[in-house]
Amino acid sequence: METGSVTTPFGRRSMTLGMLANQVMAGEIKPDQSVDKWKLFRALCEAKPLLGIGDRALAVLNALLSFYPKNELAQENGLIVFPSNIQLSLRTHGMAEQTVRRHLAALVEAGLLLRKDSPNGKRYVRRDRAGEVNEAFGFSLAPLLARAEEIEQLAAEVMAERLHFQHLRERITLCRRDIAKLIEAAVEEEIPGDWQGLYREFRDLIEGLPRSPTTAQLGLLLHELEMLRADILNRLEIRIKSTKQRGNANYIERHIQNSNPESTSEIEPSFETRRGAMAEQDKGREAETLEEGRGEAAQSRQEESRQSGGRNDGGGLKSFPLGLVLQACPEILAYGPNGVIRNWRDLMAAAVIVRSMLGVSPSAYEEAANVMGPENAATVMACILERSGHINSAGGYLRGLTRRSEKGEFAIGPMLMALLRANAPAGRKAG
Repeated sequence: METGSVTTPFGRRSMTLGMLANQVMAGEIKPDQSVDKWKLFRALCEAKPLLGIGDRALAVLNALLSFYPKNELAQENGLIVFPSNIQLSLRTHGMAEQTVRRHLAALVEAGLLLRKDSPNGKRYVRRDRAGEVNEAFGFSLAPLLARAEEIEQLAAEVMAERLHFQHLRERITLCRRDIAKLIEAAVEEEIPGDWQGLYREFRDLIEGLPRSPTTAQLGLLLHELEMLRADILNRLEIRIKSTKQRGNANYIERHIQNSNPESTSEIEPSFETRRGAMAEQDKGREAETLEEGRGEAAQSRQEESRQSGGRNDGGGLKSFPLGLVLQACPEILAYGPNGVIRNWRDLMAAAVIVRSMLGVSPSAYEEAANVMGPENAATVMACILERSGHINSAGGYLRGLTRRSEKGEFAIGPMLMALLRANAPAGRKAG
């Protein structure tokens, strides 16, 4: 059995106060204290970042524990194991003996093992006549038993930190999705606002995150993304409220216009109209109100489109601000007059050059301009140029989009937003 005396290392290895402190701590084990060695080893694997040990050192410790005959580490069972380096190498799947010695030293340095060296530095055991262990020389597992509660606490802290880190990443992912889709919806609905600036701010936040961020960096990024999302939601809510108020005002105005203050149905109760005539009159009024509502809604949409810089061209297809098109499709800038595109005329001129370069026939482009409108056709050509490496036939692709546009199945907004996300880091702007 262990004598409990303080031992010094064999050979050239020097004694340190840290080693002495570890031996003193190991001598403070409670008589009835015990712990499952494999449960403790799993806690060690969790707590390794805080203990300063690596995977290979843990593999060596696992081999040492396999030489301990009992599952429960306890003082009464003895706490010294004495395998040779050759045996340890075999149980670590062929790890070199020099590497085994290096990791054994790391475990001693971390305060997880104690050396109990023999007079000649060898590891062996002396037994009495009954076969019981009288004295053993090797590595003492007493520090593991003495620090069992500390190790389990460290493992719990590491697990909690990992769960917190994972939770932060999940919240950041949801926040990123919300911001991207809200900005895309705002651009698609042509809501006035500096959505390009907000998107650039969003991308700057994401790209500023290191490849291996810390928990503090993730927490700061989440806070900034949540503030940006709140700002975007506030702008959209203001827009929704203003739209509702305008809709209520239009309804009240129509109600007043459609009311007949001189009707005798309430002033003269004795005057009765047949139910069939009344029903026809109600249908007529309802049709009038619906027609007025449609006219006012169309006028409101035109007014909003003028305010946001967008227009509705051929086939009801929406066109987008020139600055947004150029930010999403920066490649088209090289084909503008003197390498600059200042207005829609410059973009349409560049689109004609690109059409010829990509092998799109004049008839296909003319048909697209007639169906989509000249500005939208030029925008689509800019998008095709941006994705030319992924398109086999630019002419066939344009004709397909033209047919879809005729059926009302094509919108430019999603295409622009996809390219905007891909090209945002380039930061190229219109001249």
